Amino acid sequence: MQIIRDLASAHLSGPTVLTIGTFDGLHRGHQALIQQLQQSARERRAQAAVIAFHPRPKTVLAPHLPNNDYLTTPDERIALFEKLGLDILILIPFTLEFAQTTAADFMHLLVEHLEMVELWAGHDFALGKNREGNLDKLRALGQELNYIVHEFTPLLIDGQIVSSTQIRNFLLAGDVRQATQFLGRYPSLSSEIVHGAQRGHTIGFPTANFAVPGERLLPANGVYATWVQLPGETQRRASVTNVGIRPSFDSTERTVEAYIFDFDQDLYDQRLTLEFVERLRPEKKFSSIDELVAQIRHDAEQARQLLIKEAAGKW
Repeated sequence: MQIIRDLASAHLSGPTVLTIGTFDGLHRGHQALIQQLQQSARERRAQAAVIAFHPRPKTVLAPHLPNNDYLTTPDERIALFEKLGLDILILIPFTLEFAQTTAADFMHLLVEHLEMVELWAGHDFALGKNREGNLDKLRALGQELNYIVHEFTPLLIDGQIVSSTQIRNFLLAGDVRQATQFLGRYPSLSSEIVHGAQRGHTIGFPTANFAVPGERLLPANGVYATWVQLPGETQRRASVTNVGIRPSFDSTERTVEAYIFDFDQDLYDQRLTLEFVERLRPEKKFSSIDELVAQIRHDAEQARQLLIKEAAGKW
C-alpha cells in the first residue's frame, strides 16, 4: 500500500477510484465501501484509493466537543487499511485553513493530482467550505471534470446503520459484543506497556499497564475477558482486564491493566494489542484486600472459561 501525506505533491499515473472520509474504526460499513471501491477499480483497471482525515473535521471545526472518543489512532487505521489490500492511502491533516477550500477547488486538485475517475460516497456526504459539496454539487462538477459519483448504500445490521457513532455508544455502555459485530473484529487497543503502581504484583496478579493515547475511546469502566497479542507471537494469550480508576485503592486516574494468564515475563516498553471480548462486570470498590483478591480470582476463572469457549467458536 502506497501512503501519500501531501496531496499537492502527488502525481499518480493511471486512473484512480476514490473515496473520502475520516474512517474512524474502519468498521464493517467502511469495509463494504472499500470492497465496492476495489471492485470498481478492478473493472476499470484503476487504482483504489482513500483520502482519510486526521484530526477529523468535527474536532477542528467544533473544538468545544469531546475529542477523546476516537476508535482508532492514525497508526491503527493505517494497519487496518493495509489489511484490506488498499492500493493508495492519502492522509490529509484537517485544518481550519483546509476547511476554507471550496468543493470546486478540491475536485480540481483530485482530478489533477490523482487522475480521479470515480468518487464513492454515502448519501449524506459533503465536502468543501460550508459543506457546499453535496452529492448533487459533486455530480455537476463531475460533468465538467469527467468523473463519476457513486452513492454507497449504508450497511445495516439488525436494522441499524453501521456507524462510528453507534459503535462509540456500544463501547460507552460496555457492550463490546455488539461493538464487535459492527466492527467486524474485537474492539482493541495497541500501545506500549508502562510501569504502574505495582499493586498487582503485591496481591499475586501482576498486570500489564497500557499507555492509553489521550484521544482514544475506552469501553465503560469494568472487568473484561480479553485477548492479548504479544510481539513476535502468532497466537493470542487469554487475559482478564480492568478498565477504570481502581476505587479500592482510592485512585482517580483511569487505567487499563491486563492480567495475562500463565505468563510471567517483562513486557515494559513493548507494544501489545489488547482485544475486548466480553464485559464480565462493572468496576466496584471492595471493603478489603482479601475481598478484592477473591473477586479477581473469580473474574480470572470466568474469563478463562469464556475465552476457551470463544477460541472453540462455541460462544
